[in-house]
Amino acid sequence: MAKFIEPVRGMNDILPEAAGRWQRLERVTREVLEGYGYREIRLPVVEKTELFKRSIGDATDIVEKEMYTFLDRSEESLTLRPEATAGMVRAGLSNGLLYNQVQRLWCAGPMFRHERPQKGRYRQFHQIDVEAFGLAGPDIDAELILMSARLWKRLGLKDVRLQINSLGTPESRAAYREKLVAYLEGHRDKLDEDSKRRLVSNPLRVLDSKEQGMQAVIAGSPSLLDHLDAESQRHLEGLKRLLDDAGLAYTVNPRLVRGLDYYTRTVFEWITTRLGAQDAVCSGGRYDGLVEHLGGKPTPGIGFAMGMERLVALMEEEGVPAPQNGPHIYMVRVGEAAERAAFKLAERLRDALPELRIQMDCSGGGFGNQLKRADKSGAELALVLGEDEVAAGCVALKPLRGGEQEQLTWDALPARLKGLAG
Repeated sequence: MAKFIEPVRGMNDILPEAAGRWQRLERVTREVLEGYGYREIRLPVVEKTELFKRSIGDATDIVEKEMYTFLDRSEESLTLRPEATAGMVRAGLSNGLLYNQVQRLWCAGPMFRHERPQKGRYRQFHQIDVEAFGLAGPDIDAELILMSARLWKRLGLKDVRLQINSLGTPESRAAYREKLVAYLEGHRDKLDEDSKRRLVSNPLRVLDSKEQGMQAVIAGSPSLLDHLDAESQRHLEGLKRLLDDAGLAYTVNPRLVRGLDYYTRTVFEWITTRLGAQDAVCSGGRYDGLVEHLGGKPTPGIGFAMGMERLVALMEEEGVPAPQNGPHIYMVRVGEAAERAAFKLAERLRDALPELRIQMDCSGGGFGNQLKRADKSGAELALVLGEDEVAAGCVALKPLRGGEQEQLTWDALPARLKGLAG
């Protein structure tokens, strides 16, 4: 017998038993985002490699080490998307959505990075990505943050905390970078190898190091907040006032940076203590120069991405109940006439009550074996059809979680079952 093929490392199946929380996350997210006026857009999972090199930055870990890049049959370099913002901007430019317009958009789907797989970090992972274009003030920053806070509330998540920071403009950040590099060069003997590499390519990422031995060096580094330009400082203060007015707690973390080159001014993260080292469940920020950098007219933008695997894990960790996605009703049928009649009855019920999940037993066997399968399915009720029920034009309704069995006519059945699906 041939050996079955294993899945690709870091790319996981989502089994039916786990799908309930995913479906709840997707449903609640859609309701919250649409409630704020955000519209869904669906994007390709493959883009031209140049899109990510230009947007994310050649010197980032993502472009240098993590992208799944290949040549197609036309010898064109293509990449499985490692993140969604660049594709969102590309779609806006390709379809004329951004120039002199305000757009609130969101998308969801798989992303791909060739990282070392660990809990909360996979090579195929799923994100919900939310973006707003054409709005320059701190009020849209606050709207996105408050919208994400409402999502945690709707999902029943309590252990999430907000951190905010400002990266300033590219000009003020360049001046800060010089001071940071000078400081880090003075502590080169204490830097780990990854930080030494970043010191040349992307020194702000040193501040994001999780290495324990680096924390004392990072704590003593110059603060980016002390080097902000005046307009970025006003923008940050405006955001803080709006969050204060809304009563939303936050921490200003001057060491919070983002791993992508396109961020400017506001950056933020929602973090948790429940998931170990992978503590960020939602990260975002402003990227006012990205649209122009990718060939469009100057257009302000801000957005965030939520890791769906991490949110589902957090929902499980915090005991958020998983919705039941099994059948409401299990059809048990014995005898040739009952086997045929059961299909007719099931379709009539689906027409009358489309919200009901009705599963037909197609494995055969006697009443006993079928009722065992009905109980194992998790259904609340079994509808039992035998030759006697068919002859009488009725059906036996048997509760599987306690209660008395009833005999009902087919016509009376929809009224009896109404409301079963909640």
